[in-house]
Amino acid sequence: MRVCRPRCTAAPAVAAPATTLRFAKYQGLGNDFILVDNRHSATPLVTPSQAAKACDRHFGVGADGVIFALPPQAPDSDYAMRIYNSDGSEPEMCGNGIRCLARFVAELDADAPRRYRVDTLAGLIQPELLPGGRVRVDMGEPILEANAIPTTLQPTTPEGAVVKQCLTVDGKEWFFTCVSMGNPHAITFGYQDGTLIQTDSIDLQRVGPLFEHNPVFPARTNTEFVEILSPSHVRMLVWERGAGITLACGTGACATVVAGVLEGRLDRSCRVDLPGGPLEIEWRQADNRIYMTGPAELVFEGTTSMTGDEA
Repeated sequence: MRVCRPRCTAAPAVAAPATTLRFAKYQGLGNDFILVDNRHSATPLVTPSQAAKACDRHFGVGADGVIFALPPQAPDSDYAMRIYNSDGSEPEMCGNGIRCLARFVAELDADAPRRYRVDTLAGLIQPELLPGGRVRVDMGEPILEANAIPTTLQPTTPEGAVVKQCLTVDGKEWFFTCVSMGNPHAITFGYQDGTLIQTDSIDLQRVGPLFEHNPVFPARTNTEFVEILSPSHVRMLVWERGAGITLACGTGACATVVAGVLEGRLDRSCRVDLPGGPLEIEWRQADNRIYMTGPAELVFEGTTSMTGDEA
């Protein structure tokens, strides 16, 4: 005799309620971001996993990261900035992103100044709006000590900097200089055998992750591959930590000029050509500060739905 047993039926899953998020999409030399007005709260409105979904170029808005305009953290600052990369990780700063933030807050507040003091995880950064949609950013002073970058590569200078140090990756011996702009960068102009970088020959999709996750960079690293056109003009490709191949990297362009000066290859004022366009970088000897100038443009504004189960 067959015994019929009652079937156990699981309760249907209840989808978390969706919330509508207003945003503006900006790009700086093709490095694109979702900008969120978060000035009413110090807590980002979007979680890292929600940010990753929103950045998806097939199923979301599509971007290299989500940037939040937050209330200031100190009495003498105007705003704070945080950013989630397209993989949900949080970098300390983003040079192209802070130019986009400056344009974004200028549109939010008609009475806002033309120059801002912005708190970031890399310290206080000061962008200034210029005519024609350009933004000049006082990026502060570079960090050169190996432990602070951080890297376990051995310093090559008495000051503890890693300049033109050899690193074997993908069967090749590369010369690298390491610089932090509040976030870590490893910059290469060539190989140990004296051959210089030709950007057309770099398989960025292949070698980029090998550098980012190399154990000598305990916090991972952004990696810049630089072709020298003249002492005041270079071409650069970048693999960004947490975002992969992007069309531009502002902190990377700054780090590149610092590395070029330290290696005796570049002038302190230099044009850096990225796939998305050029940036003007100046490392001033008088105050040791780096100034980056480039565009930031509104692409579109809109709304998107975020569900709580992505948190």
